[in-house]
Amino acid sequence: MKRDWAIAALATLLVVGQGKAAEKEPSAIVEIGGSGEWGLRDGGASFGPTVAVEVEPIKNWLEIEAGVAPLFGGGRTEWGTDLLFKKPFALSDTVEFMFGAGPEWKHTIGAGGIVDSIAGEAVLDFMFWPQPERKLGWFLEPVYGYDLGRGHEQSLGVSAGLLMAIP
Repeated sequence: MKRDWAIAALATLLVVGQGKAAEKEPSAIVEIGGSGEWGLRDGGASFGPTVAVEVEPIKNWLEIEAGVAPLFGGGRTEWGTDLLFKKPFALSDTVEFMFGAGPEWKHTIGAGGIVDSIAGEAVLDFMFWPQPERKLGWFLEPVYGYDLGRGHEQSLGVSAGLLMAIP
């Protein structure tokens, strides 16, 4: 009896594993790169690293990205943490485009003290996968931001870097 359960469990794992291998879809994608942001009112610029993790809960319909980027410039440090909801479009076997939006929490440390605020972001995300296996690639992500806090700052930004698929 125990042997029958073990054989059934093994057979189930093999069938599920073959289905996952046939899909070739990663469980998540990690983005590591650099980013820059320019204020539309004051023209100030800030730059820094960025890291994000992206998952696709609804295939070909919804991707969710959570990321963080510390930006340095103008005598201040701004930590931006965002949660973006994006609609993917496959332009070819090696190029994917997404547009999306979502909230961002900004934690700014500068000469005026510490300020926390909520912002909104709209993004265009281009993913380039040179290999058909889609294990490594690169991304380019232009961003428009609108800070709901003091001054209602607006900004344009761009992030670029390496994509790594997590099986």
